[in-house]
Amino acid sequence: MSRSIRLSIIMLMLVMLAGCALPLQIANDLAASLGEVAPAQSAERMPTPTLSAAPTSTPRPLPEGAQGDASQKSALGLSDEQLEQAFDAAERLTIEVYERVSPSVVYITTRAITMGYFGAYPSEGSGSGFVIDREGHIVTNHHVIEGADSIQVSLFDGTNVSATVVGVDPENDLAVIQVAVDPDKLMPVDTSFDGELRVGQRAIAIGNPFGLGWTLTSGVISSLGRPLQESNGLTIYNVIQTDAAINPGNSGGPLLNSQGQLIGVNTAIRSGADNIGFAVPVSTVKRIVPELIANGRYPHPSIGAVGYSIFPEFAERFDLPVERGLLIVRVYSNGTADVAGLRGASREAYVGRTPIYLGGDIIARLNEYEIDSNETLLEVLETKMRVGDSVTITYYRDGQEQQVTAVLREQTSR
Repeated sequence: MSRSIRLSIIMLMLVMLAGCALPLQIANDLAASLGEVAPAQSAERMPTPTLSAAPTSTPRPLPEGAQGDASQKSALGLSDEQLEQAFDAAERLTIEVYERVSPSVVYITTRAITMGYFGAYPSEGSGSGFVIDREGHIVTNHHVIEGADSIQVSLFDGTNVSATVVGVDPENDLAVIQVAVDPDKLMPVDTSFDGELRVGQRAIAIGNPFGLGWTLTSGVISSLGRPLQESNGLTIYNVIQTDAAINPGNSGGPLLNSQGQLIGVNTAIRSGADNIGFAVPVSTVKRIVPELIANGRYPHPSIGAVGYSIFPEFAERFDLPVERGLLIVRVYSNGTADVAGLRGASREAYVGRTPIYLGGDIIARLNEYEIDSNETLLEVLETKMRVGDSVTITYYRDGQEQQVTAVLREQTSR
């Protein structure tokens, strides 16, 4: 058997048995001893360490799973000490947020009298909230205090005090309650954040899950702009999704960024799922809460009309001038659309036995926002506009595009 054949067999066996860089080094050594040159391509892809002829101390083996960490350290160019300092900095940041914001968080318990088959009996509930000023105003979820006959608030320092309801907004699941305590006991949360939230940004929740007071959980913002349909059928728009653990009792507590600034109000979890929680964004809080404090309620803007969401097949079937929009069926008296002169349906058609009402104006845009469905219309009104705003409505009548300026009025019916 020739030397080259013997070399090939030896190399093949070594690679099959070990599958790593060391057999290739041995193969190269064998090739050198036989006067042959082993193929160099694999060695270039995976450089091998230099083998010292002199014996050296055996290095301490890395723990299982640490091989990748060592590679990352090398790739980042960081020493063990630098990495340890980096981790310590991240931990210190979270600790600082907890220590600074926890005094702003409160534990809310409620009692209500419920009528049952055998008469009246008391029921209790609990949740979280956070202080927003030294006048004693506390933000929480509407569902935390809904139907309560009495509300008790526990502060971080152990103070227990009764609270009264200042205002509620069921549509966005927000409420403001108030306590009468020494202002020095109140530590308002930082609501100064006015930047852009981004997926992957750190999210820290502080609350009272299952009555376990002042508990911190952390994660990231998993998604933005989610619509969240509540059990009452209403939809909260532009909601934050996070994987920070949120459990019953966290409702109404703050969701914070790594600087301890408020970015949302923890509101709901996805039933049957792990690490899918939702928070009302701080932009909504800033829009709603001042109105709740001033007037006890938030006036929601409305177009004052209901209709069908148009889609291409619908438009083709009934020969409509646009493939997307809102075909008005009914205009409410003295609503925005009525005052602007928009018209509802004027004739009836059938799809099978189902009546379809046609002939109304088709809303295509509010200002620069395209309106392609009922859902889009409601979202634009809720997140972009307020009662009293002047808007330009672009609509189609008898196949012709027209525009009218109107002042948004408060919603009287959905």
